[in-house]
Amino acid sequence: MSRKPDVLDLDRPRPEMPSACASGGCGGPEPLLPPPPSFSEVRVNGIEIAPEAIAREIQHHPAPDMETAWMEAARALAVRELLLQEARRLGLEAEPEEDDAGRREPEDDALVRAVLETQIEPERPDDAECRRYYDANRGRFRTPDLFEAAHILIEPETGQADGWSTAERRARDIAEAVGDDPAAFAAAARAHSACASAQQDGALGQVRRGELVAEIQSALEQLADGSTGREPVRSRFGWHVLRLQRRITGRTLPYEVVRGKIGEMLEARSWTMASARYVAALAGRGCVEGVIIGANG
Repeated sequence: MSRKPDVLDLDRPRPEMPSACASGGCGGPEPLLPPPPSFSEVRVNGIEIAPEAIAREIQHHPAPDMETAWMEAARALAVRELLLQEARRLGLEAEPEEDDAGRREPEDDALVRAVLETQIEPERPDDAECRRYYDANRGRFRTPDLFEAAHILIEPETGQADGWSTAERRARDIAEAVGDDPAAFAAAARAHSACASAQQDGALGQVRRGELVAEIQSALEQLADGSTGREPVRSRFGWHVLRLQRRITGRTLPYEVVRGKIGEMLEARSWTMASARYVAALAGRGCVEGVIIGANG
């Protein structure tokens, strides 16, 4: 199997993941928890949310500073405690589910799910509401523009200025020699390109905006269908002779095709808003100390 063409933007930095040992996952010591900020105690109807529990919850609430992360974690646990208390008041029983891997849902999670499923009824959007959303957001339902492109990559033999200059001259000579002839371009790609795509006559396939490095994408945008760029384009990989076979303009999907997805999205939004109102009402009827719980978070 050939490797990915070098013009694909695969050079973006990847986030580093902590090792299993660093997180206590290979039998080592438990991970150190951040010290709690000097906040007041968090209580829900007299039940304290332990600072240690808040410290463990912080990992699920990334924030620009520890204070914000701590408050978000404390609020999440306070909401959870409110819902657990309400589930017990209603006499609901936990009915844990299993996922595809056979992992059983914790009972508290099942109780929280039960109270939300039984007490919240989201508004289901009618066709008129879905149509209004479609008309106001047509850009969201447009297929992307595609560029059926090819390139010939000429790598400099050295990283010095003379190496880059020599590579540029070779690229210019090739661009002039092949012109707009697709057969000549394909032959030159097989003979000269340093990219793995040379095995496919330099073809990159149909690519979307954002899938190629910026300088290549920008140059392709300027080409007419069936033409080869006479000006080579420099990237961090070398000099590229570009050819645009054709541009496939995106189109707006018909309303009938996306009606179901719009309905699901609007119903999910309604459920989120109804859930927030429900939790705020629980907090308003009870006594929550140390954090603020409202319909807007």
